[in-house]
Amino acid sequence: MNEWFKISLLLSIFGFLKEIRPSEPFVYEFLVGPWRNVSKEQVTEEVYPVGTYSYLAQSVVVFLITDLCRYKPLIVVLGVSGVVVWSMLLWTKGLVELQILEVFYGTFMATEVAYYTYIYAKVPKDYYQQVTSHTRAAILAGRAISGIIAQLLISLESADYRDLNYITFAAMLAATFWSLFLPSVHKTIYFHREIEYRQRCSHKVFSAFALMKKHFVDSFANKYVLKWSLWWALSTCGYIQVQCYMQVLWNDIQDDPNTPIYNGAVESVLTVLGFMGALLAGILRVDWKVKGDLALTVCSLLSGFIILYTSRTKYVILSYICYIAFGAVYHFMITIASAEIAKCISDDSYGLVFGMNTFVALAFQSILTALVVTKGVGFALAPRDQYFVYGIYHVAISVAYIAIGLATWLSSKRDYRKADG
Repeated sequence: MNEWFKISLLLSIFGFLKEIRPSEPFVYEFLVGPWRNVSKEQVTEEVYPVGTYSYLAQSVVVFLITDLCRYKPLIVVLGVSGVVVWSMLLWTKGLVELQILEVFYGTFMATEVAYYTYIYAKVPKDYYQQVTSHTRAAILAGRAISGIIAQLLISLESADYRDLNYITFAAMLAATFWSLFLPSVHKTIYFHREIEYRQRCSHKVFSAFALMKKHFVDSFANKYVLKWSLWWALSTCGYIQVQCYMQVLWNDIQDDPNTPIYNGAVESVLTVLGFMGALLAGILRVDWKVKGDLALTVCSLLSGFIILYTSRTKYVILSYICYIAFGAVYHFMITIASAEIAKCISDDSYGLVFGMNTFVALAFQSILTALVVTKGVGFALAPRDQYFVYGIYHVAISVAYIAIGLATWLSSKRDYRKADG
C-alpha cells in the first residue's frame, strides 16, 4: 500500500468516526428536556453564545500553534475534547457545567483546523486532490449516516434524546483512540521546514513568521482572492449561525411534544444534497471571473429570501425545506468560492488563507451573536426575530456584491477606454 493512501485511509476513518454524532440533530431537544435543569431561554441566550466566543478565541491560538505542534497532537486534542463534551452532556445537569462544556466544544471545533491541514504537511502535493476528496467523502458519509441513525432510533422509539449521546460518546472515544495511529509529522510548512532543521530556534521562529507574512501578503494583495475570500467568510458566518440556532426555531414553530420531529432526516438530506451541489459545482464549466459577481449576488439574495421566509412560516415542514434549500445553495457556492481562491494562491498558502477566512467568519459570527442572541449584551431576540435578522444579513451581502460588481465593471470600462485611446 502506498504511503499517501495509507495516510488518507487513516485520516478518513478518523474523520468518519468524529462525525458519528447522532445526538447533534436533537441536542436542543435534549438540553431543554427533563434531563437538565435549564430553560429554553438559558440555552439560547447563555449557553450557545459561550461556544461561539470560545470557538473564536481558541481558533486564534490553534491557528498559531498547529504548525508549531506538528498537527497530530492537536488532532488528538480534538478527539479528547469531544470525549469531554459528551461526557459532560451525559453526566452533568446545571447551567454552569453547560457553559464549561461549551468552552470544550469551542476546543473541539477550533482544533478541526489541524485535521484539515494535516494533509498539506504529510502528503505529497501530487496527492492533495485525492486525499481531500477521500476525507471529505468520509466526513459527509459520517454526517449522513449519523442523521439516519438518529432519526430511525427516535422515530422507532428505540432510544430517547439522552441515549443518542451515548452513541456519540462511544464514537468520540473510538476517534480519539484512532488518532493515536496517525503518523507523526516531522516537516511542516512554517516552523519545521526541512532546510531549517539545523538553524537556531529563534531564527526558525523569525523565518516562519516571515514566510507567513509573505504568503499572507501575496495571497490577499490579489483583489480577486480578497473578493472571494470576503464572500467565503461572510457566507460561512451566516451558515454557521443559521445552522447553530435552527433547532431553536423549529422548536418555536412546533411547540408540541406529541408532534414527530425529523431533525435527523433533514440533516441527512442536507448532507447528501450538499455533496451533490459540491459535485455539480466541480463539473460546471463557467468563467467565474466574468460571472462570479452575479453568482455571488444571486446566491446571497436567494439565501436571504429563504431565511426570511422560514422566519415567518407557521409550518415546520416548510422550515425543513427552507433549511435544506439554504444549505444546498451554500455548499454549491462555497465549493466554487474555495476553488476560485485556491487557483490564485500557492499550494503552501492553503492552510493560512482558509484559516484566516475561517477566523474572519468566526469574528463576524461572534459580533452577530452578541448583537442578536446574547442576554445582557445585545437584544436577545426571539427565535423568529433572530432569523429575520439573519435573512436581512444575507440580503445585505448581496447588496454589497452588487456594488462590488458595478465597481469592477466601471473599472474595466475605464481601462478599456484608456487602452482604446
